[in-house]
This record gives sequence, structure tokens and C-alpha cells, in this order.
Amino acid sequence: MQIGLEQYLTVSFLLFALGLLGVVMRRNLMVIYMSLEMMLNAANLALVAFSRFNDKLDGQVVVFFIITVAAAEVAVGLALIVALYRRHRSAHVEDLTSLKF
Repeated sequence: MQIGLEQYLTVSFLLFALGLLGVVMRRNLMVIYMSLEMMLNAANLALVAFSRFNDKLDGQVVVFFIITVAAAEVAVGLALIVALYRRHRSAHVEDLTSLKF
């Protein structure tokens, strides 16, 4: 049995849908942040699958740069969440307006 492009895209779609559901349904910033990362990884999976089945490395190179940018995003996002938590002792979306100057 060989796994085809359809199976990879199905898993990618399910991961993206699960991440989107987490972003829409949750109020905790950490859960929303993890859901956004899940959506990003679903897009990466689709790019790698297309790249592999088209026998080109373009998609994999793009995924490498996406992962690099995502690492910087994680550092900035977690710093903002920690700053919010230190100020309000909660990480709910409603508290984000207090971080404005």
C-alpha cells in the first residue's frame, strides 16, 4: 500500500480545520497560538506533499523559510503572552486591549 497525494492533503486539511476551530472557539491566547501554529504546519505539510509528488524541491525550500520565520514568530508571540499574563494574571483575549499605549 502506497500513500498518495490525496491522503497527505486530507491530513493537511484536517489539521488546518482543527486549528481553525481552535482559533474560532477558544478564548485562551495560548490555545489560540497553538492552533495558529497547527494551521501553519498544515500548510507546510501540503507544500511538502506537493513538492514530493511533483519531484521538485521548491516547496521544501519554501517550508524551510516558513519554519525559520515561525521560530521568530514564536519568540515574539510568547513574549507578548507572558507580558499580558504578568500584567493581568490571565491570558484571555479580552485582556489584549490593555497592552495598547
